Amino acid sequence: MDSSTVATISDGPETAASPSYGLRQQVLSPLETLAQSISLIAPSTTPTLTVPLVFGLCGAGTGLAYLIALAAIVLVAMCVASFARESASPGSLYSYTRSSLSPAWSALTAWALFFAYVMTASSVIGGFLNYAYIFLDEYHLHVSPVLLSLVAAGGAMAVAYRDVKVSAELMLWIEAISVCLITFVVGITLWKHGLHFDMSQVRLRGVSAPQVRMGVMLAIFSFVGFESATTLGAEAREPLKTIPRAVIQSALLAGLFFIVCAYGEVLGFHGASTTLDASAAPFHYLSAQAGVRFVGPIIDAGVLVSMLAATLACVIAASRVLLLMAHHGLAHSRFGVTHARNETPGMASILAAVLAFVPVGVLAHRGASGADIYGWMGTLAVFGFLTAYTLAAIALAVHLRREQRLSVGSGLLAAVATVAMIAALLWNIFPVPPAPQRYFPYIYLVYLVLAMAWYGISKREA
Repeated sequence: MDSSTVATISDGPETAASPSYGLRQQVLSPLETLAQSISLIAPSTTPTLTVPLVFGLCGAGTGLAYLIALAAIVLVAMCVASFARESASPGSLYSYTRSSLSPAWSALTAWALFFAYVMTASSVIGGFLNYAYIFLDEYHLHVSPVLLSLVAAGGAMAVAYRDVKVSAELMLWIEAISVCLITFVVGITLWKHGLHFDMSQVRLRGVSAPQVRMGVMLAIFSFVGFESATTLGAEAREPLKTIPRAVIQSALLAGLFFIVCAYGEVLGFHGASTTLDASAAPFHYLSAQAGVRFVGPIIDAGVLVSMLAATLACVIAASRVLLLMAHHGLAHSRFGVTHARNETPGMASILAAVLAFVPVGVLAHRGASGADIYGWMGTLAVFGFLTAYTLAAIALAVHLRREQRLSVGSGLLAAVATVAMIAALLWNIFPVPPAPQRYFPYIYLVYLVLAMAWYGISKREA
């Protein structure tokens, strides 16, 4: 087989080959492909960092916020999976919009998605700082947060540069261990409270609709990256089968895990001396209440390493999107070159890691906490993801209509997914949030203006 193509699927009609762009071909198993999406979602970080933040916004409505967020994400996942059954490419959602929408809209998708992956990497590096200091403070050690950030970004860059298969296996095991330990503690918490519902959560006691809405917006960040398996279109085995399955499975499995954890954590903190959102390490308290105090520090260690795995997953995804952007003239051609021996997008991986490190390094140097960096960079990332998800849903309807395969069901799916993502985007802007969140839409808008200006210049010079 020619080295520039991906092997085709032999047992179905959707068998068009796609370029590999110099990446290693068909080396990832279905489980390793799923690991990419799972690791970028980083499910173990949500119960420890994001659920407490969501609780701070909507209290007893935390579980409901995650249920609504899951429903919205599943709609988008179904749209993405529809595309993934027909084509496989490292460009992820950018590839799908490029085949359906105008060049300008597909370019916007590419830049939004690249921004989202890089900002998510910055966010989880912030989370890494937060949990690193839990251990360092315990032993009265001080290490520069800038140095710790450099270790996280540099480690992710080194592994992503070397071998995608090693990367996938490493991410899979790290997340599996962390999720199992968290599930163990939450399970004991639920068992100790008996077989009855927490009526304060069922009846949403003290919770208003605007509070739930705000909680949903933050809960969506827990899911972002579920589509990142699509960036492995050249490297996954039987990509037209394994990638759509990974997209749907990662969204559903993560969502169910988040809902159970949110319910269990809110329940477990009833009567505690500190509230869930004020707890720096909630699983220290929950594991002690469950009678397995020794598990708390192990979970914290697992989450710490999970942050590194999530950083790695973000760098892998961002580098492959950038690789395809370079091939299509949206970025410098140097980023479209793969390493001769490793068959990875070496220069793109380096740039993605550097861009992820820079905002964290600057904020950490100025005294921002890891938790603040996690929340701020995560909010910025959501803007990019929601933009890409919206355009992907629109692209699906356009694609099916062009192919004369647009049914009532598929049209309704695309429409509802589009409306849900636009609503989520607007809810992040109105009502105007407090500082510094109120400035984030403008930061994102400036980025998009500069990116599209670059696109206009490069197109005129081509």
